[in-house]
Amino acid sequence: MKVFVTGASGYIGGSIAQKLRDSGHDVLGLVRSQEKAGLLKERGITPILGTLDESRILTDAAHQADAVINAADVDHGGAIQTLIAALERSGKLLIHTSGSSIVADDACGEYASPVVFTEDTYFEPLPSRRPRVAIDRIVRQAGIEKAIRTVVICPPMIYGTGRGPQPNSDQIPKLTALSKQVGAGVYFGKGLNRWSNVHIDDLTDLYMLAIDKAPAVSFFFAENGDASFKEIAEWISRSLGFAGKTQSLSMADLVSQYGEAARYGIASNSRVRAANARRLGWSPKGPSLAEVVEGHR
Repeated sequence: MKVFVTGASGYIGGSIAQKLRDSGHDVLGLVRSQEKAGLLKERGITPILGTLDESRILTDAAHQADAVINAADVDHGGAIQTLIAALERSGKLLIHTSGSSIVADDACGEYASPVVFTEDTYFEPLPSRRPRVAIDRIVRQAGIEKAIRTVVICPPMIYGTGRGPQPNSDQIPKLTALSKQVGAGVYFGKGLNRWSNVHIDDLTDLYMLAIDKAPAVSFFFAENGDASFKEIAEWISRSLGFAGKTQSLSMADLVSQYGEAARYGIASNSRVRAANARRLGWSPKGPSLAEVVEGHR
């Protein structure tokens, strides 16, 4: 089949696009520069030069494809509205990538939440995450009202080497770089907050499974365990040769390094269980976060 992937030079989108290409599919990849277009061509992926703000380009690519996977800016509501309009009454597949900070709290690293969310658990998002939740709902509603096979995949912390042009994920590389500067594995507050996590290869396997089997209006978390940020700091410390030495930093340090939004990506709790994905037949097999961070796998 022919699949249009947004964010095809990024960490998630690039890994999905490569998995699709390796599986024999024709892949169209949205990129913003000629340089990135060249990287996709080298991988056998057809580049589509443009941005999420260019509705004509998105519409044309969606019309060409049998399925569309949005793995670019998860908070770009305009792009989602464009893709839904392009696919309306086509019966084609639209997979939208969200993120598990939709269920994050404002723990500031001070405690581990006992709450673990499945796909069917009710939650009230923090104000900063309401727009993302609204986009997820718009995508799923289109599966009811617009005759599109819509799916939302919602990963937590992702780790492992990306398979596309961008090898690095978000949270772990940031923490590793800061730990190098400090000379110890860093965490924020008490570091007791916990996030679920998933290996990038397991995540791309879920996209492939969803393409084949997911019914319309599906919503999937993707996880294979969780860890506290104090534990992650210890693993990073050992990987850097600091013998497990760790150091707590303040929320002011966090905000100065990464901005206000980081408190919901590094100092919060976001614990989920991929009940729907496992019912679909997903079985994660990748190495654990500890194995990858400490360099054992």
